[in-house]
Amino acid sequence: MVDSSTIALIASCIDWAQHRRRKAAAKLHVRLDLHSLLPRFVLVESAKAADSIRAAEVCAGVKPGEIVIFDRAYVDFIHLGALNGDGVFWVTRSKESLCFRVVKKLPKATDKRILSDELAVLKNKDSRANYPEPMRRVRALVEVDGKEREMEFLTNNLQWSATSVADLYRCRWQIEVFFKQIKQSLQLCDFLGNSANAVRWQVWTALLLYVLMRFLCVISSWSHSFTRLFTLLRATLWRKIDLWDLLRFCGTAGGHFRYLATPQSAYLPGFAQ
Repeated sequence: MVDSSTIALIASCIDWAQHRRRKAAAKLHVRLDLHSLLPRFVLVESAKAADSIRAAEVCAGVKPGEIVIFDRAYVDFIHLGALNGDGVFWVTRSKESLCFRVVKKLPKATDKRILSDELAVLKNKDSRANYPEPMRRVRALVEVDGKEREMEFLTNNLQWSATSVADLYRCRWQIEVFFKQIKQSLQLCDFLGNSANAVRWQVWTALLLYVLMRFLCVISSWSHSFTRLFTLLRATLWRKIDLWDLLRFCGTAGGHFRYLATPQSAYLPGFAQ
């Protein structure tokens, strides 16, 4: 899963990250592993640059047969063509400005949420030159904030079921949860330094803390929320308490909160285990 998150900064003292006239911001590009929900690649830079410019860099090292899920801000057909040539599957949302020519209509799925399933090619001459192959276009109803919205998805895989394409993109929500955890729970909003390196060091420190906390969750069989774990550790950080006993004792309370991904979560209808 690939996405970015903007971190607001103080414009009066951080001139290297000028985003708008009176605003400054840094952008955090992350590639998150679907199985472990741990970051595989992180890039911190000014928020000025468009996401599509960093698409190839963020996806560097993806192996053939793997799946990349990203938002439409990362759509760049030169990059998508490179991924397709390397045998990497990708799923994304279609931009509203894209024009397609339908070359084949696929059998309609039994799922009522699937509105259409087609093979299409790009109409724009320049875009078609960068990506001449047909791509899969799936229109589906997706529940957002309790209401169903029509969304259009694109993928280079022609074998998956249309429901799997929509469900794969729905898995992208996990990266939004990741951003919430490091920005709100770990309080990655107040920075101690103003330089680019100072901001990057604080972001990397927060990511290191996140990985260590996830490691504590695994070895102590922690079954509650990430926020609760952070609050517990912060309250007992300077006390002489055995950490493993503390986590095992506090983790036995009733609850079913689950935020750790498992390999089984990647197996959706239409996939072979």
